[in-house]
Amino acid sequence: MKLEIIRKEDQVDGQFNNGAILEKRPVIYQGEKTRPYSNLFYWAHAWSEKGSTIGLHPHQGFEILSFVLRGSIEHYDTKNRNWIPLKEGSVQIIRAGNGISHAEKLNPNSSIFQIWFDPDLSKTLRLPASYNDYLPESFEATQLSGETTTLFKGEGAPIEMMTEGVVIKQMKLMPGKHVIPVTADKVISVFVIAGNLVVEGEKLADGDFFKVQEAEFLRLSSIDSGWIFIIESPVTPSYQTYASMDL
Repeated sequence: MKLEIIRKEDQVDGQFNNGAILEKRPVIYQGEKTRPYSNLFYWAHAWSEKGSTIGLHPHQGFEILSFVLRGSIEHYDTKNRNWIPLKEGSVQIIRAGNGISHAEKLNPNSSIFQIWFDPDLSKTLRLPASYNDYLPESFEATQLSGETTTLFKGEGAPIEMMTEGVVIKQMKLMPGKHVIPVTADKVISVFVIAGNLVVEGEKLADGDFFKVQEAEFLRLSSIDSGWIFIIESPVTPSYQTYASMDL
């Protein structure tokens, strides 16, 4: 098994509006550890204590998902031309296609993931932009052996994407040992939202991020109640990604 850890302090810092919104970015086109891989292009954990807005800005090609972890957000885009609220547990996907502009507001005491996927820009840049909002009740949670799993993207889950081979889920873990089946031809990307874990003898805490490859099982110990977010994506996508191009 290959294990790579990007601890919270090693992630790229970001901020908007003089620090009103703060970010940690474990995947971004910057630095050696944090560069994009597979068809995963960007991953930011953003939060705001007092609330603030990221102004109107354009996107093309990528599929951009926002997961509301805590609190609530509001979203505006040039297609719908109105502000749409999303509460804790909701997910939004923007299929940016041939172009769309949007703005987003984090309300006080809110946090989100924003994650970009590369769906093969040679195809998506020719398509019209589209988006969907999914409320918390759209997703089923299953309980098994001290684990509660919510599947966002994968077999039977509601989110539709063009990006190939992606599975997205979150798991709430009771204290103890956990064995999570994974696929050996996938990269397993994990963000520790809350709790303290041990993976292959390495201790991880809130905000830490790690990748696993060449494994059939992910074995970890949760020291206390944990909350992790998992993305499975292909080791080698069937198309050339933007990040792999010789620019």
